[in-house]
Amino acid sequence: MSSVVPLRRAAQPQARTARLALLGTGTVGSAFVARYGTLAAQGIALPGVSWICNSRTQLAGGDDLDAVLRQARAAAARRSGFPPWAEGESPRPGDIVVDATASETVADWHPEWLARGIHVVTANKLGTGGDLGRAQAIGDAGEAGGRYGDSATVGAGLPLLRSLRALVDGGDRIHSIEGVLSGSLAWLFAGYDGSRPFSACVREAQAAGYTEPDPRVDLSGEDVRRKLLILARTAGFALSTHEVEVESLVDAALAQAAPDAVDGLLDTLDAPLEARRAAAAVTGRRLCFVGRFDAQSGASVGLQALPPAHPLCAGGGTDNRVAIHSDRYRERPLVIQGPGAGADITAAALLDDVLRIARG
Repeated sequence: MSSVVPLRRAAQPQARTARLALLGTGTVGSAFVARYGTLAAQGIALPGVSWICNSRTQLAGGDDLDAVLRQARAAAARRSGFPPWAEGESPRPGDIVVDATASETVADWHPEWLARGIHVVTANKLGTGGDLGRAQAIGDAGEAGGRYGDSATVGAGLPLLRSLRALVDGGDRIHSIEGVLSGSLAWLFAGYDGSRPFSACVREAQAAGYTEPDPRVDLSGEDVRRKLLILARTAGFALSTHEVEVESLVDAALAQAAPDAVDGLLDTLDAPLEARRAAAAVTGRRLCFVGRFDAQSGASVGLQALPPAHPLCAGGGTDNRVAIHSDRYRERPLVIQGPGAGADITAAALLDDVLRIARG
């Protein structure tokens, strides 16, 4: 009886001598450090982490990144002045900046870094999902400078942006993109059946880490607007923020509440959403929070009642589901689906982009 010989793992290309700077020490930044340690323990060649930064401090990396991360998280708040990454030692051409923040200030630096030949890997949707001028500046700078790794901005690493770029580069014309683009809202409406208040579902999603620390970011539809803008712009359309019509689930009182008062006002969501769920159920439909861009009719974000056979009703949990109609996919859309929420998934997408850039 012959023995089974295990397949040998192919030799991996060695990472270039690039330094890595991590900006952001919150949930995603912490997951990035944990994932980095796991890959390093597996013998995967990674650029060394030279700095770990947040809005309060910039610290040198080292062998014990967990300790550096804890120190950065415990740093005292800064009262004024430039951000730490602007005052300390700067990245040089060929280095990689990982933006694990949700900061407009950091997003404003993306074109500058790229123009200097510094690569940017980001989960920050404000770079290409915020101001149109900044998104165009990122594209222009990236053509002649550093590379831009943005797969973590939409779909937490699903091959959405790569697929869109491949279609456009191959001469296909995109007609429409529609999707369940928020993992947190996908989870909320997949499990919401009226047996308990919607506010209880929101609190559970918060505890599981599916929503932003302030769930109004998700419930307002702003996160979905940013993701839809990224998709539409990747497809070649210069869509401005104000051109996306957004239906928020948050009423005026909840929107204006102080952060520490949000939890006490979540119950205001219950009655209107139960009414909409019950109305949809009468016709056999279910609620989905959908972002849609159509080259002819414009862009919108909001709650829709969809029939069970609709492509966006498949899947469950935190799955993102995106349907792309184009010249090539005219009769039946190209559908891409997979988990779209969670710090671990986002961190994995960031590190995938880091490795892709480091290996050239």
